[in-house]
Amino acid sequence: MKKLKKICCRASLAFGTMTLLLALFLIFSQSAYATGTVQDNNQDENQRVTDETRQELGELSPPNTQTAERGTTNGFNVSWNNEEGNLSANIRILLVLTVISLAPSILIMLTSFTRIIIVLHFVRTAVGTQTVPPNQVMIGLALFLTLFIMNPVFSEINETVIQPLEANEINQEEALERIEDPIRRFMYKEMQRKDLKLFCDIAEIDMTGMDLSEPETLEPIPMNVVIPAFIISELRTAFIIGFLIYIPFIVIDMVVASVLMSMGMMMLPPTTISMPFKILLFVLADGWDLLIGSLVKTFH
Repeated sequence: MKKLKKICCRASLAFGTMTLLLALFLIFSQSAYATGTVQDNNQDENQRVTDETRQELGELSPPNTQTAERGTTNGFNVSWNNEEGNLSANIRILLVLTVISLAPSILIMLTSFTRIIIVLHFVRTAVGTQTVPPNQVMIGLALFLTLFIMNPVFSEINETVIQPLEANEINQEEALERIEDPIRRFMYKEMQRKDLKLFCDIAEIDMTGMDLSEPETLEPIPMNVVIPAFIISELRTAFIIGFLIYIPFIVIDMVVASVLMSMGMMMLPPTTISMPFKILLFVLADGWDLLIGSLVKTFH
């Protein structure tokens, strides 16, 4: 788990650094553009005043009113019309990069990734293979299983939020409100109600009129209370599954240790002998199929 934490921290740091550099680039580019625009406007104003003065003195003919319009497009703006905000492309890119920098945390905290990666780690430790499968394989497997499990949620978000937002049918504020609904329903279905009640008590939220068995009555609870309750529930469930996985492998370790002691081979580490038997048991029982199938079914 330490290596996994290091990988997640490095990924988050890399995304954050990229976002900061791009934000600074956009800000400095906008500043340079604004400075150039101000200088051009000052020159135009000075030229206009000079032309008017010269025209009054009869030195110039009346100016031609059909002049080319200067580009008024600003690359960094926020327009507001009838209480409906609309962000420019640069701001949207900045927001997307910010979300990407927070993507590892969002993926770990709000999806099934936490339960899956913890269970896979328990399996590797119980079998006794310290680095097999490697961390890259385990994270990749957990990631694709997460995408498989969360596919209905992601499909609903795409249909109800992303597509209407791209078609300008809804604004950004309404999109943020809509995106919470499918995620809330997923978390309510997986979390244990005592964890939710615990954080509601800590946050001093009045739960009068709320039925913990009916997710519709839990809408007033803010996300900063729902998310930690969901994480605690995922950790509890993952540790229960890990305990059940450990039991058959502990039995093998105890049998091998008893046999070695009865034979007087106390200097021989029991794990050296028991690990091949544990791998054989895992393969003969079709462990990966049973493990992944049972793990995915816990979310349905």
